[in-house]
Amino acid sequence: MKTFVLAAALLLSDPTAHAQKITTSEAKGHEGENATVCGIVASEHFASRSRGQPTFINLDAAYPHQIFTMLIWDEDRRRIGQLPIVGSHVCVTGLITDYRGGPEVVVKSASQISR
Repeated sequence: MKTFVLAAALLLSDPTAHAQKITTSEAKGHEGENATVCGIVASEHFASRSRGQPTFINLDAAYPHQIFTMLIWDEDRRRIGQLPIVGSHVCVTGLITDYRGGPEVVVKSASQISR
């Protein structure tokens, strides 16, 4: 019984532990949900002159035709470590939100990214 309670507590403490796995083209239909979105890194841009110095990692199509975006704020980059490179397969887990008509996940920690 203790093992079951401990396992249940661990699952409940991490809302992304059992997130549904979807493609980038399916992400728009899952806005407002926690999910794991997988695709190929098509482009990456570090906006060093923008407020918050965001890094945009676009999956399956490059900007301005991106299908899905991973957003990493400068304050979170150290926690994330090495970013996925263009051409690599990557999955990101988190809350899918809409930004200017496109789905994105804000990445706060390395545990949200799998390769």
